[in-house]
Amino acid sequence: MEESFRIKGEKYFMNKKVYIIILNYNGWQDTIECLESVLKSDYNNYQIVVVDNNSPNNSMDYLKKWAKGELCLWLPDSNPVKRLSFPLEKKPLEYVFYTKEEALKGGIKEKEEKYKNPLIFIQAGENRGFAAGNNIGIKYALVKDDFEYIWLLNNDTVIKKDTLSKLINYADINHIGICGSVLKYYDNPNEIQAYGGKINRFFGTTSHNKNINELKKGLDYIVGASFMINKKVINKIGLMDENYFLYMEETDYCFNAKNNGFKLGVAIDSIVYHKEGASTGSTYKYNDNKSEFVDLLSIKNRIKFHKKYLGEGMGLYIGLFFTILNRIRRKQYKRVLKILNLIKEEYKK
Repeated sequence: MEESFRIKGEKYFMNKKVYIIILNYNGWQDTIECLESVLKSDYNNYQIVVVDNNSPNNSMDYLKKWAKGELCLWLPDSNPVKRLSFPLEKKPLEYVFYTKEEALKGGIKEKEEKYKNPLIFIQAGENRGFAAGNNIGIKYALVKDDFEYIWLLNNDTVIKKDTLSKLINYADINHIGICGSVLKYYDNPNEIQAYGGKINRFFGTTSHNKNINELKKGLDYIVGASFMINKKVINKIGLMDENYFLYMEETDYCFNAKNNGFKLGVAIDSIVYHKEGASTGSTYKYNDNKSEFVDLLSIKNRIKFHKKYLGEGMGLYIGLFFTILNRIRRKQYKRVLKILNLIKEEYKK
């Protein structure tokens, strides 16, 4: 079957366990809102794992207080997706806290047996990026070895009650290796953010599919905000590449999976509302507002990805040339010098 995007036949529910891994860095408010929506899911066989990348704002303490019922989520009535997180779940919620070292051993059986299905909070102890943080959660699940899917869900998202069930149904029916949801803008819920995306194989640039017709033409990557991985993929290709730190790691993982015979897909009935860029100050919608850190990192990882999968062709050089011209147009002259130094360093490798 070709990569498709629509569930055919009647809806049905499986009982395949999924680990929902939510990575937090300084975004405990977003994470709480996300969790409130996830806990309303109509799919009943999941385990939530929240990994904190050593947030300097004491995010883990706030998450524990929320679980105990000592801290409440508040949203204005004007919020367009408030209904997805409200009414709030009854507290206290059962949870187990682990250090990274404890989590990598699969946790502590005696702790978890005290509860029916506790939230798992893991403190990474350091911030080594998106892939590394998520990999901690994946490794915890792999030791348990009691699941069929891993769902990486951004903390700056909220979901509908049936988002997860429709995602799993679609992936299972169509034998999808990595499956994504339709992403819509949190602050404008009627606007599509992405149906996955495409790679320009000449320049190595990424572009989100904004409509169904673009999706029909092909799919190169699933956006990491909702990124569900079949266990078979993990067993075959391993974990996410931690060398990227942030950006392009999900694209790398998708290319690796496709090269190993797995399919990508987007479940068009599975909807996720994404704030996008909440922790980095960057969005695809407003690219001119990228912070210098995000800009340099995205360029660095684009070079890394291009060299790994597309070769060092003329397109990469031309693309970087236009990138520099664009920064000159914005009068970001100091940034241009840093980009040139970055390119020099990357080509030494």
